[in-house]
Amino acid sequence: MNPKALHKIGYGVYIVSSRKGERLNGQIANAVFQVTSDPPTVAISINKKNLTWEFIKESRVFAVSMLCEGTPMTFIGLFGFKSGRDINKFENITYRIGETSAPIVLDNAVAYLEARVTQEMDVGTHTLFVGQIVNADILTEESCMTYDYFHQIKGGKTPKTAATYIAEKPEVKPPPPLKSEVKGDMTKYQCKVCGYIYDPSQGDPASGITPGTPFSALPDGWTCPVCGAAKSDFEEVK
Repeated sequence: MNPKALHKIGYGVYIVSSRKGERLNGQIANAVFQVTSDPPTVAISINKKNLTWEFIKESRVFAVSMLCEGTPMTFIGLFGFKSGRDINKFENITYRIGETSAPIVLDNAVAYLEARVTQEMDVGTHTLFVGQIVNADILTEESCMTYDYFHQIKGGKTPKTAATYIAEKPEVKPPPPLKSEVKGDMTKYQCKVCGYIYDPSQGDPASGITPGTPFSALPDGWTCPVCGAAKSDFEEVK
C-alpha cells in the first residue's frame, strides 16, 4: 500500500478549541468535516493524547476556527507543536467566548463555528466527536488555507498526533546553492520539536537569513520558522 495516496484527500487547516472549567485550550486539526445540513452537524477527529481531547470529553463543546492562507507558521506552531499542559496558548492571542462557552480563536481566522457534542466514536488513537452547530460566522473574505497549501507552499510539518500523520518522510532535494552564496559550513540542522530542517544553502529569507548562512552564524534570538523553537532545540543532521 502506498500511504502517500492519502495525501490526495482534501483537508483544511483549523484550530479546534474547547474549555475545562476555567481553563482554555486549542490545537491544530485538519480532520474537520460537515456530515449533515439539517440539523447542521460537523465531525472532528482528535487524538486521545491531546489536552484538547480531555477538554472536549468533559465540556462536550468545541469551536473550530478556519485559518487563512496568510497565517504565520509560528502561529500554527503554537497550536500544533506546543502543549497546553506546558503553556497558556491563549495568553497573547485574540479570542472571544462563544455561546457554548468554548473559546473562539479570531486571529488569522476566516470563519468559525461552535458546536455541542451529540455523539462520539472511538477510532483507536483518536475519538470522532460529532457536534451540532449552534453558531457560525464569516470573519473575512480571505482564502482558507488548505492542508495541501500548508505543506507545499508554507513548508509545514505534521504533528505525530495528527489524524493524517505518516511516519515516512518524503525526500526533498533543494536546488544547489550558488557558489557565491556559500559562506561556510553547509551542515543541516533539524528542529527536535517539529522536524523542520534548516538548510544553510536555503537560509531563512522570511526571517532575514540569506542563503549560505551557516547554522552557527544564526543570531541567538533566531527561532524555528515553523514552531518557534529556540536555536538550542536543533540538532545536527547526520
